[in-house]
Amino acid sequence: MTNILENTRILAVDDEPDILETLEDLLAGIKGLTIETAEDYDGGFHLLRSWTYDAVILDIMGVRGFDLLNTSVHRGFPTIMLTAHALSPESLKRSIELGARAYLPKEKMDDIVLFLEDVVSLSRKNVLGRMMDRLGPYFTRRFGKDWRESEKSFWEKVESGKYDEGPVILT
Repeated sequence: MTNILENTRILAVDDEPDILETLEDLLAGIKGLTIETAEDYDGGFHLLRSWTYDAVILDIMGVRGFDLLNTSVHRGFPTIMLTAHALSPESLKRSIELGARAYLPKEKMDDIVLFLEDVVSLSRKNVLGRMMDRLGPYFTRRFGKDWRESEKSFWEKVESGKYDEGPVILT
């Protein structure tokens, strides 16, 4: 059976070399998949501007992830935000508003293949809904049961697959 990720090109940007190594290990078994890495904003920005990718994985902290997200989305690359230190409802919402297709806590990094398959193969609406199906209970445990209340209409749109405002591209 063919994996949707076969023969794809992935960029991962994170300031923690062990995270990049773990991503490489998690993706190593996929035939023809190429993963390129950068450990800082400058390296990530250069690669984003120089090459084409089937998907991009960005850390938020340490590499100016939101700035790189703008570049990635502007270039049309489906992007997953990967974070530990910036794990909050605010950064989740901002990531979605800026055009990220998924937001994955680093402690859930073992699921990266599932999320990459989704962002490479599904529309924006389907990806966000599936992300919330998979991680909604995790976010509730992490942020508390009322974490969506202050932005209730936004989260209802995301969870129902009706969030269609698209990314805001800042230049």
